[in-house]
Amino acid sequence: MTQAPTPTADTVRRLARSLLKDSPRAAGGAASAAGPDVRPVTEGAAPTTWWVGTRYVLRLAPDREVSVRRRREPRLRDLVRPHVPVALPAGVAQGEWAPGLLCALDTRLPGGTAEEHTVSAVGETDLAGLLTGLREVPVRQAETLGVPRVSPRSLEGLRRAAADAAERLAAADEFDPARLNLLTPPAAVQLAAQPGTAVLVHHALTGGHLVVGAEGRVRGVLGWDAAVVGDPAEDIAGLARAVGAPAAVRAATLAGYGARPCLRGLWLARCDALTQLDAALTGRTTTPPPLLRTRLRRAWEPIMLERVTDLRAGEETV
Repeated sequence: MTQAPTPTADTVRRLARSLLKDSPRAAGGAASAAGPDVRPVTEGAAPTTWWVGTRYVLRLAPDREVSVRRRREPRLRDLVRPHVPVALPAGVAQGEWAPGLLCALDTRLPGGTAEEHTVSAVGETDLAGLLTGLREVPVRQAETLGVPRVSPRSLEGLRRAAADAAERLAAADEFDPARLNLLTPPAAVQLAAQPGTAVLVHHALTGGHLVVGAEGRVRGVLGWDAAVVGDPAEDIAGLARAVGAPAAVRAATLAGYGARPCLRGLWLARCDALTQLDAALTGRTTTPPPLLRTRLRRAWEPIMLERVTDLRAGEETV
């Protein structure tokens, strides 16, 4: 396995200068003779995503697996772009920043993130358009590009893992495990993914990947290298953790999804939020606990649908 070196500002500046010089898609005047201004998008010991001037972002793949996914990402974005109402980054240039490790220079989309701005009611219609568009992307074409097909996860298995995590979180005064009793084993079985419902799934709809304007409109979506063909409830779950359960379910409903996939997405989000916070607090992940607490709170916001829906075996959904 290739051991990724630690990127520095000088390394990133040299890479960006080379990519901008060699790319016909780069806008003029992006860099001075000394190279463009660069700074990490987030603080950390080894940042892998950097702002390059005001127009670009440079992402450094940390391993070969991510490199493979990001090589196909520009073509996947081109496939998705005609179907969705939000902007997607455009690829400017690609290269290697270490042997076998890809670096990708993309255009920067203007706006903040869903961590910084609240998505408005009109922004929820943007999310609905995103979910609708993903359902319309030809699955065979996505798979031809190398997008993998992934089987739906077992909600019962996630429920059991979340129950164990909830007990540990209760001991740390982080969560009341009785709240998880709403998801009974029979309900988890009822909310299994239905056959023949696989679509293109973004699979990483975090708050940081949603570009949101100050007025609350969703202006763009980042992070397409994680896309799969699979369970659409995974994107509903991602939105529940990113913008809150009520907004996610309203967007999914506007996109034509019925009660079953909406509730499945809700419980995927809740179970994942519990296990992820537990992993952070027990040192099994480096994701900051404050961010995971926010995701947990958002996923567990109450929604009207779970109060009024009585799912029965064989119920038809949209």
